[in-house]
Amino acid sequence: MDLDAVRTFVAVAETGQFQAAADDLAITQQAASKRVAALERELGVRLFARAARGARLTVDGQALLPHARELLRAAERATAAVTPGRRALRVDVLGRRIAPSNLLYAFYRQYPGIELDVVTLANVDAPSAMDEISAGVLDATFRSLRASAGEVPGGLRAARVIDDRHEILVGPGHPLANAKTVTLAELAEHPIWMPGMTDAEPIGYYEDLANAFGLTIDTIGPSFGVEMLFAELADSTRLATFACEGSRYIWPESYDLRRIPVVDPAPVYPLSVIWRADNRHPVLANFVDYLRARYQATAGGQVWVPEWAR
Repeated sequence: MDLDAVRTFVAVAETGQFQAAADDLAITQQAASKRVAALERELGVRLFARAARGARLTVDGQALLPHARELLRAAERATAAVTPGRRALRVDVLGRRIAPSNLLYAFYRQYPGIELDVVTLANVDAPSAMDEISAGVLDATFRSLRASAGEVPGGLRAARVIDDRHEILVGPGHPLANAKTVTLAELAEHPIWMPGMTDAEPIGYYEDLANAFGLTIDTIGPSFGVEMLFAELADSTRLATFACEGSRYIWPESYDLRRIPVVDPAPVYPLSVIWRADNRHPVLANFVDYLRARYQATAGGQVWVPEWAR
């Protein structure tokens, strides 16, 4: 059904005159008449009884009017769904408990009126995530871009916006449990346990970190979830794991787990936000500006990043 014809039908029904409807739609009276006549032919009914004083709805016209109005409302909703600035901004935050998610939430708290669609593509590698950006399935994602040393395919843009400092997480019986800070040299004496890691980006990053400082980082074995990991740490006098400063976890108070900053230098996990260059969504532009400003305000200090991120 021709929406222009439906729109003209509704306008004539509301004004009672073809000329008034034509004026509202910025078309000629002749064009308005042709549109309605075409709709009548399509439906096989008369919609208006025409008279010198105007046009009155027939019984069929009265039956059609509420449905015609709903058609126009549906068309408006469909247009709004794909109009930049009116549809929800779709952002992949990798995981609900880590820095990208927390930064997006902080941004949302500053602008609570915006529409967001928050997704987690935790098991999708960086090239596949960038394909999703290129295809318009996502507006933004976060990746370290280790394999490409920060470069992205043509048509995409990337900006490094997160340097997530590391902490170690240990139970109360661990030898480092009472330390205020811990150095990478001290960590060389203690195994770091990070089971279930499958994404090539973090695996590669932790291999770089281990090789640079002589650490033992075990990523082998299945993951049964962070709850089981925390329970194991709470009971262990030997195991530790890395947690980034920007991550937020909750565990039972009885576990008495300790988060200890790693210093001299502080290793940071670098993440870039990636988006399509021609994406005109105004919320995306504001979000990227927010991330850049926050990064500039917090970056610096004695930190370590792998060679590919320098």
